[in-house]
Amino acid sequence: MRSIRIIAAVIVVLFAASSLVIAKHHTPEERGKTLFNDVKLGGGTAGRSCNTCHPNGKGLLGVGDKKGWKTPGGEFMTLEEAVNICITMALKGKALDVKSEQMKDIVSYLKSLKAAGTAAPAKQPAISY
Repeated sequence: MRSIRIIAAVIVVLFAASSLVIAKHHTPEERGKTLFNDVKLGGGTAGRSCNTCHPNGKGLLGVGDKKGWKTPGGEFMTLEEAVNICITMALKGKALDVKSEQMKDIVSYLKSLKAAGTAAPAKQPAISY
């Protein structure tokens, strides 16, 4: 019986250790994208995620380049404040600690949503008949 407990404990420890190793290899942007799609972000009770209102980052492209953010909840000086107002208002959750890993990850993801290029489209050659 004791050997079964030891084997079970070793399996649990190995599983936990491998999960941590795998999790550490994900980038902050990947973890942030997971949070962006999580209906439980901040303990949310509305059954919505960030992606519900911003499918595939709609309306958030280039958000990392801004100096201020205007949301339905007001105007904010930091991206973290804007994220938290969305969590509390839209997701019906609790604000994240602005220094938490979750906040750092979701901000990394949002900053990865680059604005569309501003270069003019290439001219098409004229078609002659």
